[in-house]
Amino acid sequence: MKELEPSPALLCANCSAPLRGAFCHDCGQSIKSVLQPVSHMLEDAGDIFFHLDERIVHTLPPLFTKPGFLTLEYFSGRRVRYIAPFRLMFVFCLLAFFLLHLAIGDTKFGSNDGKPVAADSMDAFAAAKTPDEVHAIYKDQVRELHESLDDPETPAAARAGMSALYGVVRNAANTRLTELKAPPIERQADEPASDVRRSGEERVDSWFGNHAKIDVAWLPGAVNRRLDAAFSHFKANLIPVLNGGAQRQEAMHRILEGFFSVLPQAMFVMVPLFALILKVFYAFRRRLYMEHVIVALHSHAFLFLSLIALTLLGLAKEPVRSHLAIGGSAIGLVQFAIWVWMPLYLLIMQKRVYRQGWPMTIVKYWLIGSVYFWLLLFVITVAFVIGMTH
Repeated sequence: MKELEPSPALLCANCSAPLRGAFCHDCGQSIKSVLQPVSHMLEDAGDIFFHLDERIVHTLPPLFTKPGFLTLEYFSGRRVRYIAPFRLMFVFCLLAFFLLHLAIGDTKFGSNDGKPVAADSMDAFAAAKTPDEVHAIYKDQVRELHESLDDPETPAAARAGMSALYGVVRNAANTRLTELKAPPIERQADEPASDVRRSGEERVDSWFGNHAKIDVAWLPGAVNRRLDAAFSHFKANLIPVLNGGAQRQEAMHRILEGFFSVLPQAMFVMVPLFALILKVFYAFRRRLYMEHVIVALHSHAFLFLSLIALTLLGLAKEPVRSHLAIGGSAIGLVQFAIWVWMPLYLLIMQKRVYRQGWPMTIVKYWLIGSVYFWLLLFVITVAFVIGMTH
């Protein structure tokens, strides 16, 4: 009788190590081949989707309602049922800023709701075809300013703002007269002497001067050219913002586009910085820096999830209110509750994760929050300045 021979062992296609399961114990490659029928690929895609769906169900409710729960689960080694912290924060960060950009995309900048000499009315000078039309528009604008200043019901703050528009109106008129090759309008005798405003170009030139090309000796030429172009774009965006009118609207939208394009990267910088702050304030708790990073990732993921909820509620508020007034009020209450819950959540999370008494937790929470606030303000300011260079 012929002896039964053992079947030959399967070898890993990548490293030729004997296989003892679905994955190679040596290199980690899966035994499953990517060369398979389309039906099998669809089955795998379905498995991935439903597995991810299961993790979403396990992750999102505790992320929003149980401060510190996911972080403590992660520290305990129970990770497979939840979405990874970085992936969670990354997706919510991009989605939050996308929705926020969408929500403020149609915002009007520089409009005065139809009040005299609104910023958009400056465009009337650009539409004038002759010097006589420019002078007529100028007289109308100045007359409206006089009427507003003489009105006793005009608040003092608004009066100061409107008186400052005399110079703006005259500069806008003179810009068009120069284009039409006509003599400029001189300052009027009845124009307040303290309210002369310079054009955006004049103010930018006075702030930055006639800067030559940026040429830092120790920087490569390509970097100098990039910096010079960025500074030129910065000035080109700042001038219409100062001048007002339709050009301000276009410039602000350009700036916002650039701002939101760099804001996610700026927030990614905030995560390790926040973890470093936690490391400093909890230096004697003997926790690894990566543990603080996990805390920072879950904290920011919660904040971005809250921002998503607030933005979606804000987008739905007006349509709901137009059909049901009480619905708009209810949405407002929910938004208020989320705003209150956000700082409370972070405080409770800090207490549960680091396990210190309430007095020490509150003191550290206030100090950490203060440092983080100023750091965040600085990062957002830098992001906005970078946005102005687009």
